[in-house]
Amino acid sequence: MKKHVLAAAVAAALVVVLPMAHAADAATPAATTDNAKNLDGISVIGQGETRQVQRVTVQDTKVLPAGTSIQKVLNRIPGVNVQSNDAFGANEESQTISLRGFNTVRLGYTLDGLPLGDNAYGNYNGLNISRAMLAENFGGVELASGIGSLGTASTSNLGGTIQYFTDDPSTVAGGRFSQTFGTDQNRRTYLRLDTGDYHGFSMYVSGIRATADMWAPPGSPTTTKQYNTKAVYQFDGGKLTAYADNSRTSQADYAYLSKSGMARGLGWDWNLYAPDWKRAVAAAYCAPVYTKNGKADPRCAFSGGVDNIDDAYYQSRALRSDDLYYLAGDFFPSDALTVHAQVYHHENAGQGHWWAPGQPSYPGTPQEVPISIRSTNYTINRNGAIASLAWDIAGQHLEGGVWYENNHHSVQRNFYWITGPVNDDTYLSDPNRRLFYQKYTIITRQAYLQDSFKLLDDRLSIDLGVKSPHVSMGAQEVPGVKVESPVANGRLNASKALLPEAGIGYQLGSGQELFLSYAKNIAAFQGGGASGPLLVTQSAFDATRGNLKPEQSRTIEGGYRVVQREFEASAAVYDVKFDNRLLSLNPCPSIQQGTTPACTTRFYNVGSVSSHGAELTFIWKPFAHFEWYNSASFNHSTYDNNYQQNGVTIPTRGKTTVDTPNKLFASEVSWVYGPWNLGLRGKYTGTRYYTYTNDQGFGGYTSFDFGAGYDFGAVYGLTDVKLSLNITNLTDKRYASNLTAFTNSDPKGRALSFHASAPRQSFLTLDVKF
Repeated sequence: MKKHVLAAAVAAALVVVLPMAHAADAATPAATTDNAKNLDGISVIGQGETRQVQRVTVQDTKVLPAGTSIQKVLNRIPGVNVQSNDAFGANEESQTISLRGFNTVRLGYTLDGLPLGDNAYGNYNGLNISRAMLAENFGGVELASGIGSLGTASTSNLGGTIQYFTDDPSTVAGGRFSQTFGTDQNRRTYLRLDTGDYHGFSMYVSGIRATADMWAPPGSPTTTKQYNTKAVYQFDGGKLTAYADNSRTSQADYAYLSKSGMARGLGWDWNLYAPDWKRAVAAAYCAPVYTKNGKADPRCAFSGGVDNIDDAYYQSRALRSDDLYYLAGDFFPSDALTVHAQVYHHENAGQGHWWAPGQPSYPGTPQEVPISIRSTNYTINRNGAIASLAWDIAGQHLEGGVWYENNHHSVQRNFYWITGPVNDDTYLSDPNRRLFYQKYTIITRQAYLQDSFKLLDDRLSIDLGVKSPHVSMGAQEVPGVKVESPVANGRLNASKALLPEAGIGYQLGSGQELFLSYAKNIAAFQGGGASGPLLVTQSAFDATRGNLKPEQSRTIEGGYRVVQREFEASAAVYDVKFDNRLLSLNPCPSIQQGTTPACTTRFYNVGSVSSHGAELTFIWKPFAHFEWYNSASFNHSTYDNNYQQNGVTIPTRGKTTVDTPNKLFASEVSWVYGPWNLGLRGKYTGTRYYTYTNDQGFGGYTSFDFGAGYDFGAVYGLTDVKLSLNITNLTDKRYASNLTAFTNSDPKGRALSFHASAPRQSFLTLDVKF
């Protein structure tokens, strides 16, 4: 019923678009990409762009709790499916985003132009936006749903780009303090101090400390400490910007769930064994390593609906430490010339801890227990530079630029022996076992050139351009380190001499326009932190030499926009071809596996994906205090090919791509009157599959978020005092949030394929400016 109510509301809003468009006569000025950082004053639906572009501003975050990941804020945009199993959308193991059939790691991400990598949970070339920027320092975000700007510093943007922006320092000296209290011991403290403007120089220093317990037993804590500093110096002919981000996070991770486990009564709140050490040990003795002569170890015992060692484990945690810096300059030698230059540095250290059942500590001794702590360790040390030049001459806007990055990345997997429960909320060292240890050097070079001009009395806009990406990734085992499972030494290159992009926009008058665009892209191969094609055995990698091709996409999209005083609306259609899809598998029958290089488990190009669909947006603003945002998306993404796995043909041709909802509807009402503000957001997410053959998945669901606030204004010498209440998952709907693992088929529902959604949670925030 909720699905139909929300769909009807969206449809009712959308059907009035065309009649109102023809009746209206007051147009809103077109936006330009030059004001991308000042998103409050430009069209939300990207008027003036020759691509499908939508924007989110600071005002659009009020319906969600303070500190919510800006990625989660994007969930109302058509075509976007954001998932996470925590209220803030910040738990990285469970955080995903998909768009037009492309998943998280096939999109591009930047912050103030700086590359954030591919947003993989196992970092190798960047970091999540939550660790790069405090949510309170958010200045805006621009999403190009299919075709990103040619100048975007990304090597993963097959399906679109997300450009985040930090806000600039205030020109008035002062500060801001906020304190959030919420369900499950959520606590978030934010403080920011602004210097104000002093002869063109302004700066802020800010930081947060946040803690929260898991919403499911055992309620282990998550903690975050993070600091942002930004300085701006404006002078005649230019602007200098410096930014620093320091983030330290420790996230308690939730257990993976299966449909079988739900049927056995484990329920949505099933999680970890901790602090029940005896139960975890008893289950771990059921691991195959303890089975002898076909008989289970006498100490083996499952209980409470658990019937296998994968249903639960004792504990899990993710640690991340990031330091990110950039220095940028924008210079205007003349009215027709603009120069941009930016240098950056990013260091990361991360560990993912998993208390592994069946991996014994102190084996063969009286101290032996059937569990050890497995850690996957990551490091990143990358330096880069971006430069571009724009020149307006003879009615044309010429733009060109280059991007260079040198990234040193490492990944290792270790086991640490224990005798019982210990505190793993710390970086572990000196492992007892090391499976592998691999280091990468990744060199990225990319250049682009674009020409934009107008014809027919400036009614016709044309963008033409090309880019040339070149990524060289070399990997080698660390010499002199003893490992149990050696991995490959080798190199993979992903490059293209010219990738074209073209766009056309035509102004119909009265704020209406048409647009049509085309682009081709390739993606770099992933590094070891994300289990890429070099993190395999040497024989498996040798078998791929000269055979693997980089994934690539071709996108055609077009549509209609109208912007009037009382509403904005857009309708877009697209056709996408995704080629050279990579998948790790072994095509040979089990009796042949490993007998030849062609019969090793490794990455293969398994064909293509075809996607087409439509995206609709309608924003109604009948008066100054009210806004009703609506979006609807219809997507059909299917695999074009079958492939071989273990000597069997997997019939995926014509099947819907995994984790791709066929329908999405979002509706959000915002009301501001005097000191009051209210917001209600609803989102329907359609059917999703987690098997490539579509024999298992989850039906659609609808969830709601609510926000309300009161502005007390100036109180007791303070500049402004606000109080906000936010309730996430208002109706306490439980559903499969992110889909965590994909498999060929799962007829018995045994695959650990999803995380559970967070229950309803409430948050109260006091926000003070001084």
